[in-house]
Amino acid sequence: MWHVHGAWSTAFVQGGHDYLVPVLPGRPPDGRGLPSRPGAADWPPSAIEVTPAQLAGAEIDVAVAQRPHELELIARWTGRRPGRDLPVAYVEHKAPSGPVGNMRHPAGGRMGHVIVHVSHFNRLFWDSGGTPTVVIEPGVPDPGYRYTGELAAAAVAVNEPLRRGRAAGADLIGEFRRRMRVDLFGAGTEPLGGTDLPHKALLDEMPRRRLYLHPVRWSSLGLPLIEAMHLGMPVVALATTAAPEAVPAAAGVVSADMQVLVRACRELLADPERARQAGLAAREHALARYGLGRFLRAWDRLLSVLARR
Repeated sequence: MWHVHGAWSTAFVQGGHDYLVPVLPGRPPDGRGLPSRPGAADWPPSAIEVTPAQLAGAEIDVAVAQRPHELELIARWTGRRPGRDLPVAYVEHKAPSGPVGNMRHPAGGRMGHVIVHVSHFNRLFWDSGGTPTVVIEPGVPDPGYRYTGELAAAAVAVNEPLRRGRAAGADLIGEFRRRMRVDLFGAGTEPLGGTDLPHKALLDEMPRRRLYLHPVRWSSLGLPLIEAMHLGMPVVALATTAAPEAVPAAAGVVSADMQVLVRACRELLADPERARQAGLAAREHALARYGLGRFLRAWDRLLSVLARR
């Protein structure tokens, strides 16, 4: 498996397996290896850095792909044909882009593959081309209840908002900021006045804000949203992709109406006790639906089936 999406990968490697993670000189995107940044999330000893040369002779039961070109890397680096010599679980983190009638998945129609969607919304929209699919919703290690809400501000955590543009709600961040204080966190947020923090520091800083704001228009179910709920933060979110299922009514407000969203933010900012109660409901829901144990058990079942093929 490749270290691509940090929070998802951190949860995935907590299971009871050995995880071979490719590493290349300089740690480029195709060979990041284990987290090396100070303050990054901890990975267990069962996550092992390997070079492409080491992969060629390694005992591998299942390959986990997350990007289309990794299917070619699996073949080249392991010397085994994906889906024929080696079963592949292709994890799809994103909602498809483009017209609804033209959303064929990169792993669609491939024998020996399983497409693992992180939300039912994704599964509904992607065309699998007959490839078996399964939904395993995200899970995150419980950071514990840390909410204080001492700052009358909304927290937003999104990576590369300028590059991702409207899909990430980059334009909406400015709309909300004209009406309230919004503190932005994530990689590539500096031009928008944001801060890039190590993961451990982010988990301390976000719950100091009174609410979590999810302005993403078109993506998958963002793990920062789930982490914020675990932390005990109330949520105000766009009613897009999987957010309506992820955020129950007691945990905050989900709407496609900007006026409703702005009003919800203002009301939570003005009422700390209401915000605290909504955050408790958010945490209860997150622990039940997006707990790490449920996530790992679902993956155990799938990996066991694939390894026997």
